[in-house]
Amino acid sequence: MSGRVRLKENGVLDEDFSLLEIVFKYLSKNLVSASSNDWDDDISAATPQYFIENQQFNGPIVIPNEICDRFIRHHQDCNQTVTNQFLFIFHDIHQTPLKYVSIRESTINDEGLKLLLQHNLVSLSLWYCDNLTTESWNNIIEYGSNLRELELGRYVDILKYSHFSSPTVKDFEFQINLPNLRRLKINSVTLLTTLQFSHLTELNHLDLSGCTFNGFSLNAIVNLPNLTALILFNIRTIETELPALCMMKKLTALDISTCSNGTSGNYENPNQFLATLIESLPMLTHLDISGTNLAGTGVAQFKASDTIRSSDIPGLVSRATNPLQFLGLYNTAHSACRRYDIPAIKISGEANEEQILTSAVVYQDRPIMLTKVLNDLYHLLRFETCKSIHRALDVVLSAMDRHLRNKHMQISGSATLFYIVKGRDKSKFGTPLKNHIIRTLLNGMSQHQSDDTMMRNGCLTLCQFSIPNDVLFEYERLVKILLHGVSNPEQEGFVQRIAIYLLNSLACQVDGRQKLFLGDLGAISTMLALIKDRLTRKVFDDVMEVAWSTMWNVTDETPRNCKRFLDGQGMDYFLGCLNVSHPKCFPEKEELLRNMMGLLGNVAEVKTLRHRLMTSEFIQVFTDLLESSSDGIEVSYNAAGVLAHIASDGVDAWDIERPSRKDVLAKMVNAIEREPTLPVN
Repeated sequence: MSGRVRLKENGVLDEDFSLLEIVFKYLSKNLVSASSNDWDDDISAATPQYFIENQQFNGPIVIPNEICDRFIRHHQDCNQTVTNQFLFIFHDIHQTPLKYVSIRESTINDEGLKLLLQHNLVSLSLWYCDNLTTESWNNIIEYGSNLRELELGRYVDILKYSHFSSPTVKDFEFQINLPNLRRLKINSVTLLTTLQFSHLTELNHLDLSGCTFNGFSLNAIVNLPNLTALILFNIRTIETELPALCMMKKLTALDISTCSNGTSGNYENPNQFLATLIESLPMLTHLDISGTNLAGTGVAQFKASDTIRSSDIPGLVSRATNPLQFLGLYNTAHSACRRYDIPAIKISGEANEEQILTSAVVYQDRPIMLTKVLNDLYHLLRFETCKSIHRALDVVLSAMDRHLRNKHMQISGSATLFYIVKGRDKSKFGTPLKNHIIRTLLNGMSQHQSDDTMMRNGCLTLCQFSIPNDVLFEYERLVKILLHGVSNPEQEGFVQRIAIYLLNSLACQVDGRQKLFLGDLGAISTMLALIKDRLTRKVFDDVMEVAWSTMWNVTDETPRNCKRFLDGQGMDYFLGCLNVSHPKCFPEKEELLRNMMGLLGNVAEVKTLRHRLMTSEFIQVFTDLLESSSDGIEVSYNAAGVLAHIASDGVDAWDIERPSRKDVLAKMVNAIEREPTLPVN
């Protein structure tokens, strides 16, 4: 399954999809439960079957864990939520084994996670999974003896005890009885005095970001024999933990950075603290002091010998001739990242493009910090000073994908994407990359539909693509988002205008199935509601014009949508708009008249609907428009077309007295003969 093929989807060729990816994509979009029971709350009550278009998924087949692991990842990449119901595919640990599982933005509860843990996982990463409780921690301890990696990120509160009767979150006394762990991340929990680490002899990477030390001390981890990386991001008590830190001689990576707005990053004696720390850890290669004052004021210090280099970070003078591989200086006091003599090969900071891009990579799992970095990157791109466009694109997409529910992240990321895709390098983006950009944008817009800024950024960025061709693979989801943006009264203004423009573009050059989908989702009723609102308020704007244009496109050779127009009192709104858009009153609004008559031309083509246009009032209006000079000959032409279709049904179908069929046909002849003869080659 490693070969690459081309997949034709909705008329567009996608490049370089593996056969396995095509299968994953199909499965994710066509999974249908064999049971009508809602068993998201109790997975054990489910019928043990899962069907894919009537084909039973479970059977006497063993699927390698490499494929099962990737299927879960791809399911999320396709914007499909991991639910208890979805996870039941893997209920048989022998037929569908799992080893490395990473889940984000999931609705799974304790039962769903228990099913995963029964696979004797090697690695488990959880982010933004709100429905897990302390029961899940007990299950991790019971079934996690084989775990080598465990990551509990933001909004995974299984180490906090919460009473349903009270919003208060209390401390939860837990023990990490997982002796085979090598990497552990726990986020923003309270660490009590009773917490023991001494049995975690295999642990080499420990991340306690955001945790609160309630009687706990780093002395509990000093004697871990294999600990080489320690992450203490946003920990408030680091200054008192200096003696314990200095005892960890094997550390190669230490992070004591912060992004809080408080005083946690301000040390009383920053130069002395950093010098003591760095001189005590001889194996240290990676250090992060971002958001602190540990870099001092920038006054260079020298050794006794003039042959030894200086350092503009006083606490790091001992590393002047042995620079660190990485040093985090983002948002440090006194702009440390802008100094000249910094003893580090790679630096995170905000001084230049390289530092900003490095920061964006390093801080991918720190939403608040990462949002600030994306804002820095935005300014580089806005003023066209960013050289590494593809690196910038990678970090922005990764940030938005990882933190979907973080509104500020999505806003910053979408604004940055706008300047990336409108730049000169857009022509170098292949189809898979363009699809990734569009999918990421739609994910953010879908998650934050009520936010005017996010919708505006998303729509403006989408306008940089070829519509509808580039978005056909996500046509249905985009239509739903745009219809929401158009119909939301709180977003009247720019968002409404650009959303309706995009909808109109989506209605062009697509097939009847997609036009029907637009109608099924309420495009006709939404456009009519916009027109009614403006007629009521006597507001004549471009939204009204585009609303008629959209209906013109949506009704083209689509009888069902034409019927929707008539059923929605479309002819009443036609007459209302006609009264305010007559060329004599509003000569600059000829476009509206053209759009309306184009739409009615589509309606008149439907034989079963023509009788609904057979009223004296409507026929007289169409007859009067035969003499219109609005928009060249197009309005007159469309009026003649409508009348010709109606007249083609014969004398018997003409069931009104005035205007008579004979008079109308005569005026049609006059109108046709009046038009100039076109040249013939």
